[in-house]
Amino acid sequence: MAKLITTLLLIVFYYPLAAQDTTQQIVPGRKNDPQHFKKPYVILISADGFRYDYADKYPAPNLRRLRRKGVQASSMLPSFPSVTFPNHYTLATGLYPSHHGLVYNQFYDRQKQQTYAVGNRAVVEDGSWYGGTPLWVLAEKNRMLSASYHFVGTEAPIQNAYPTYWYRYNETTDIQFRISKVVEWLQLPEDKRPHFISFYFPEADHAGHRYGPDSKQTADAVAYVDKYTGELVKKVSALGLPVNFVFVSDHGMGTVDTVTRINIAAMVDTSRFIIRGGNVILHLYAKDSSAIQPAYTALKEKENGFRVYMPDETPAQWHYRKSDDHFGRFGDIIVVPEYPKVLSSYTGGISPGAHGFDPALKEMHASFYAWGPQIKKRKRITSFENVHVYPFICRILGLTPPAEIDGDGNVLEAIYYPRPGN
Repeated sequence: MAKLITTLLLIVFYYPLAAQDTTQQIVPGRKNDPQHFKKPYVILISADGFRYDYADKYPAPNLRRLRRKGVQASSMLPSFPSVTFPNHYTLATGLYPSHHGLVYNQFYDRQKQQTYAVGNRAVVEDGSWYGGTPLWVLAEKNRMLSASYHFVGTEAPIQNAYPTYWYRYNETTDIQFRISKVVEWLQLPEDKRPHFISFYFPEADHAGHRYGPDSKQTADAVAYVDKYTGELVKKVSALGLPVNFVFVSDHGMGTVDTVTRINIAAMVDTSRFIIRGGNVILHLYAKDSSAIQPAYTALKEKENGFRVYMPDETPAQWHYRKSDDHFGRFGDIIVVPEYPKVLSSYTGGISPGAHGFDPALKEMHASFYAWGPQIKKRKRITSFENVHVYPFICRILGLTPPAEIDGDGNVLEAIYYPRPGN
């Protein structure tokens, strides 16, 4: 069991590196509807783990200059749990994780009798795991082309649709090559040019986990993101197109207790449960319902540095209760640590940085900056939830979001120009 938990703890930190395919994937036969030719463009840049204060904590000249031209939020609240896959897909769909189905970086689906895990290419590329209508799918349904140099969900045929141009995940690809592809996409003829593009940086998250958010390595990662965001913007801006940039992160990063060990596996009869999750949440799926109450009672009696919930007991503001679980993917028992502690049942060292905790915790807050011809100038706004990014981008692109999203287009209405140049 210790080996299993070790695996769970490790895979939630990083995207898989197994797939090293550098071939551009192109869906043939697609063209922009002529009604979209003169519409604006959006490049959604995600810097994984780029905490709300990183651009100031480790002065990032390009990002600070660019946000001054447009809008800066005090912070952006991730959704619970504040981890990578759920929150990227929330940004993409405007739905809370419990509503779009990616309830953690690793979880079990009883109906499928399968585990979703970020390191499993077969499930990551299986569109049946993903609910909602991601931005690229919405665009393609409206005959507006999209492209992605990495984003959660773009490698799967969600509603039988991929972005028109996309790449399988590969962190080893040279950053200059990735930037050049974005420029090339925007140099295509109008009928072949994507109006929505996603782009991804993993560096700040990796450094924050391995060395902690206060480390030199994290400062270097911030400098890297800043440098190449500046280069991307410079090269795109030279094209003279009405491109709007939205720079976000999926979550923040906190310094955690690397000494205290909370071994949940030692507190329950693991033979009676399927256990999935990681160091900031565990879902216990009972093989027989008779095991639920005894295990819950036993864990409640041992609560010390962690909290134990039935799925209908979690804090309402998490949107993570049984009634929220649209895909039936919650465990029968949910265990979460109390910050700064993490769950750990193996003998190796505990990484000094982690996220996934209550989104209200300031260390978990993410970044949000936006600039471009449809973004108002020199504005600062208060913190808001990340579900609202989706309808904001839809409005820039002139797309009507689905009615069932959790995001509210009115939340960011004040930072948006209805037409370029107004």
